Amino acid sequence: MPSTGRPAIVSDHPKQTRARGQRSSAQRAAEAFIVNQNTSSTAAAEAEWIDTRGQLDAWLASVDGLLAVDTEFMRRNTYYAQLALIQFGHDGRRALIDPLAFEIGDALANMDRAAAPLWIMHSPSEDLDVMAPLLPGGPARLFDTQLAAAFCGLGLGMSYRALVEHVTGVQLDKGETRSDWMQRPLTASQRRYATLDVVYLHAIHEHLQRELEARDRLDWFEHDCQQLKQRASDRGIDPQPQRALRGGAFWSPDKQALLRRVLLWRENTARTLDKPRPWLLQDAQIMALVDERPDSDAAIAALTQGQRALRAPQRTELLELLRRPVTDDEIEATDAIPAPLDGAGKRVLAEMKHDVHALAESIDLPPGLLAPRKVLEELIATRNWPRALTGWRTDLLHDRLMARLPDQ
Repeated sequence: MPSTGRPAIVSDHPKQTRARGQRSSAQRAAEAFIVNQNTSSTAAAEAEWIDTRGQLDAWLASVDGLLAVDTEFMRRNTYYAQLALIQFGHDGRRALIDPLAFEIGDALANMDRAAAPLWIMHSPSEDLDVMAPLLPGGPARLFDTQLAAAFCGLGLGMSYRALVEHVTGVQLDKGETRSDWMQRPLTASQRRYATLDVVYLHAIHEHLQRELEARDRLDWFEHDCQQLKQRASDRGIDPQPQRALRGGAFWSPDKQALLRRVLLWRENTARTLDKPRPWLLQDAQIMALVDERPDSDAAIAALTQGQRALRAPQRTELLELLRRPVTDDEIEATDAIPAPLDGAGKRVLAEMKHDVHALAESIDLPPGLLAPRKVLEELIATRNWPRALTGWRTDLLHDRLMARLPDQ
């Protein structure tokens, strides 16, 4: 569970109190582990190290019901994250799987079937992405504990450490948050840290599942888990990347089409070379290239100094892209970059945010979970109901938000 990409917003929601002497099953499960944690043996000693396909198949053979899952990965000098470790927890057993030691292949293929175990994960978007080569469609069933915490009134982005403390009272140290997970052998501290990432997931699931049912939020939560899984399994290229570069909002249609062309080239090239996008071109450099449209290799080199993955072959391709005239078909295929909201648009946004906050407070959900600002801006700009607001959000928000849009 690498620290990068993991939100660490801690909720101010008070812990539920219990009569003295009463302990939840979640706390009892945690305490059983704490005994081991405080002895001379480490948490890593409680996890089986798996470095062969035979071991993995044998371990998975008895898995059913609920499976705690986490990963460790590195994303430093590649486009694709490098899977370094998989952690599983089931029925008191834990396993650390070493994907660098053997080909996992189709060992997880059955996990996308209806009868497969429910995967309990915390903020799993990046984990599902890095595991996509092993399980392209993701697990059949998913329980995101961070998302569940939000539906239970604990705030957006609650960290794993904060959630463990809230549910079990256990305070975890930060441990190996900046660790090199590709090294072998892993240290005892690394193994312990990795094991702790799945130790408490079953207890957290039990607590949050019960709370979701009590709040009648289980259907909403399961809908959002399904949406999360679909987003994670979609590894396609964004066909309209220029929409994210608001600095080009007032450019001409042909210039926006050229911007789209260069951005799509960067994405495809980064994937082919397996290098980070910024190693090829920074966003600001792309804007400058499209704006100035240099017509020589030397001019491109002057605008792109220091780019580690932009070598002579890539500069040649880029020069051809910039020289080639923009076609009518390209212009037609390019969505206009949304312009900043004007005064009237800002007033509509303020009214929508007020509606969302009032509704969110009445149903004890974070406003950002109900309708993020970015989605509201999209609605105002396009006047089309956003995909992010489909499902249960449509029933709650559609009429009141659409009524805020001014007549055209």
